[in-house]
Amino acid sequence: MNESILAFRKRRYLWIALGGTALATLAYWFDDPQEPANGGTALGYALGMIGALLILWLTWFGIRKRRYASTVGTLQGWLSAHVYLGIALIVIVMLHTGFQFGWNVHTLAFVLMTLVILSGFFGVYVYMKYPERISENRGGAPRAELIDELEDIDRRSTRVAEGLGADFLELVASGVQRTQLGATLWERLKAHDSSQILVRQDGQTKIVGNAGQETALDWLAEQQSISRDAETAAAIGELSALIRNKRRLLRRLGEDLKLQATLEIWLYAHVPLTAGLLVALFVHILTVFLYW
Repeated sequence: MNESILAFRKRRYLWIALGGTALATLAYWFDDPQEPANGGTALGYALGMIGALLILWLTWFGIRKRRYASTVGTLQGWLSAHVYLGIALIVIVMLHTGFQFGWNVHTLAFVLMTLVILSGFFGVYVYMKYPERISENRGGAPRAELIDELEDIDRRSTRVAEGLGADFLELVASGVQRTQLGATLWERLKAHDSSQILVRQDGQTKIVGNAGQETALDWLAEQQSISRDAETAAAIGELSALIRNKRRLLRRLGEDLKLQATLEIWLYAHVPLTAGLLVALFVHILTVFLYW
């Protein structure tokens, strides 16, 4: 992924971006307007038009990447251009402004553009790094196989608990029903385990937290320590081993949800910021034509 995007066609779009940036910088350096450099000079208008067209083209990438049948370039090529021309855009727009900023819609458009580009860089970074981490965490298997394995552990645990009595069966059944990972986006990003369980304590059944299956394992360890029957103690040990396997599997699933959420979280900023940028760009252009 790293090679195909950043080094696509011998870094073709890096050289294009560098060439365009160099030309814009030379034009700015040798330009001799009769007023301080700003977006209202002839060069300012030219660079502004180039910047606006680049913004629209970069925004189009969100549509292009969903057009799987398109023959207009490869997706890797579009993304490579997206990265390098996005960097060049910052320089071109700064030259367009003449480095003059104020508390107005024009600066707002520039700030939104910068935030869009930065969030896009983060998106490219996670898509280059995280798929491999996700695959390693899953052991090369899809998430559905991890869930199937979890369900198999729950079935085996239920069978063992049925031979141990109602308290054990209630423990396992409630653990199955109340296991919960990543109920919210924030919890997925933290890999938070908000599982609960029903346990009998002091003659009463209580709902308590069971993050990492720790409460269930502690209760089973206590029951095993007070058991006077070797066969029962062995069965409790077997159930404990299954719960420990469930804990390891839940940790992998929690990490999977965390990595997947990180892959997606940047879009919650990138898409609204892009929409805001397009609105600010329209207002910026409209006010320039009306008042300049």
